[in-house]
Amino acid sequence: MDHTTERDQLQPEPQHEARPGNARGARLQDLDPEVVAQPQRRRFTAEEKLRILEAADACEHGELGALLRREGIYYSTLSKWRAARDRGTFAALENQKPGPKATEPHPAELRLAELERENQRLRDELTKARVIIDVQKKVSELLGLSPQDDSSEKS
Repeated sequence: MDHTTERDQLQPEPQHEARPGNARGARLQDLDPEVVAQPQRRRFTAEEKLRILEAADACEHGELGALLRREGIYYSTLSKWRAARDRGTFAALENQKPGPKATEPHPAELRLAELERENQRLRDELTKARVIIDVQKKVSELLGLSPQDDSSEKS
């Protein structure tokens, strides 16, 4: 028993033409199936930042939003760049690694770390020596030798 009506049979299924910019018309085999695991963060050079700042300063009323959309940045980013420029810190406009800045350790901290490593090494050696002494005691007990017998034989 067929549930289609005459009208359904007469109307052909819509065919999407594969046109540039028409995602619906693209065939599945033409699409790129690869998904980027983690998107790359955009990085602006100091020259690009200054170019965008100059363009933003030259904007008339109402044009700034269009500039921000075109460049793909937020107003807060533009504000940070302006503040860095106004402070005169051109180096602040350069890309920097996120996170705390590495500082040179104090010489006392270096000495402390060295002493702690040496202390740990000596503790490990002491633990090994104690294990060896315990084994020697057990062997001498099994063989029936007493520590006093060893001292009298040597004298």
